[in-house]
Amino acid sequence: MTRILLVEDDPDVRPLLEHILLSSGFAVTAVESVSGAISLISSQPYDLVVTDVNLPDGSGLGVADRAAEAGVKSLVVTGHGLSLAPGSLAAYDYLLKPLRVDELLAAIRRCLEVTEAPAVSRVVRFPKSE
Repeated sequence: MTRILLVEDDPDVRPLLEHILLSSGFAVTAVESVSGAISLISSQPYDLVVTDVNLPDGSGLGVADRAAEAGVKSLVVTGHGLSLAPGSLAAYDYLLKPLRVDELLAAIRRCLEVTEAPAVSRVVRFPKSE
């Protein structure tokens, strides 16, 4: 079963996202802070971290960076995309709030896809014209 660490501090949004993920067949651990997320990333295996950007004790981008260092993929969500420095989300898979369920689940599936080795290229020669 796919394990997702959900990092969201909003007490109205967190249970809703947790319900959506659980209903979609994922195992979910939910926390509300950078410190809680980093502690869990260091001590438990996860397949994906879904993190909000603005958290009470720091930035979810730091959580995403820590996840990457641990070999865990991440999806960043934010309702403050327009107030962030231009390009600050460019290095991350991200979604802007408000989230739509189908968008969220599609982004999660995309993040979880196994990157396959590039296909071997072959040159196809055109027939010589006579």
